[in-house]
Amino acid sequence: MKQYRLEELEVYQLSMEFGENIWDIAINWSFLAQDTIGKQMIRSSDSIAANIAEGYGRFHYKENKQFCYYSRGSVLETKTWLRKANSRKLITEDQHSLFITKLETIHIKLNAYIKSIGKQSLVP
Repeated sequence: MKQYRLEELEVYQLSMEFGENIWDIAINWSFLAQDTIGKQMIRSSDSIAANIAEGYGRFHYKENKQFCYYSRGSVLETKTWLRKANSRKLITEDQHSLFITKLETIHIKLNAYIKSIGKQSLVP
């Protein structure tokens, strides 16, 4: 089986890009919005890629899966913060739809990656 580097995993690449997209939006909000929803949304969106990376670096595939489960939880948490940002008019309806679509793609790819862990050699 082909061995992948972390940076070659599509789900990791998409997650990294998504975190940057969230940062680019929230950095322009007022202090109150940044301090409440912004910080939480940035943390949860950054946590998606961070947990994939941490799991990837673990010795045993079961640990890798566990961190991917944390990442999956962060996907759903981020969806909640996006809904709040949308309902509080911090993001437009179009931005909300785009971000939700990107998160759904990440979620699908993360589930596929979780399913593959332990079935192939992914060690760095």
